[in-house]
Order: sequence, then C-alpha cells, then structure tokens
Amino acid sequence: MIQSILGEDDFKTTVLQSKSPIIVDFWAKWCAPCLAAAPVLEELAKEYVGKIGFAKVDVDANGPLAAKYAVTSIPTMLIFQGGQPVQQITGFKPKQELKKALDGILEG
Repeated sequence: MIQSILGEDDFKTTVLQSKSPIIVDFWAKWCAPCLAAAPVLEELAKEYVGKIGFAKVDVDANGPLAAKYAVTSIPTMLIFQGGQPVQQITGFKPKQELKKALDGILEG
C-alpha cells in the first residue's frame, strides 16, 4: 500500500523514521506522467511489501517539502534509507527500471 503524506509531520514519521527503505513519489494531480506512474508504483508496492515502503507527496499541497528536497520536475521519486535520500529518479520510468533501482537498494 502507498501511504499519502499530508505534511511535514507525516513525512517525518513515515519516511525519515522508517526502519526500511522507502520510495517517495513527488507528484501532482495535473501531471500526466505522474498519473501514468501511479499504477506502476502500486504494482511495485505489492511486490515489495515488507521490504520497501512507498509514499506519495502532492507537490501542490506540500510545496515546502518538495523544495526542501530540490524537487523541480515531477514525477520525481526519492529513495530514502536511514532517513536520508540515497537515490533520485526523475520522470516516468518503466516498471523494470524502477525494479532495478529498488533491487539495488536492497542488495546494497
């Protein structure tokens, strides 16, 4: 399941304090590539349950959070580990490319 981040407090507890790696999708409702990425991320969330967490940040509702992590294009996916961003993926990517990145984090 993908957790929706509603603000800084949610981000802190869901992402920064996560014991496992977590991929955060910075997106917006009006962004066509973001909407195309959503079902791919849903599939991956099911495949990686218990291994990697998944969260979404609406950049329109959370502009300061997007700015804090220098998100200038969407969709941007940041993979966090130990409370720090360790990898950034910008733009729509096919499922296999995202799997490769996630598997690399798990193997890392």
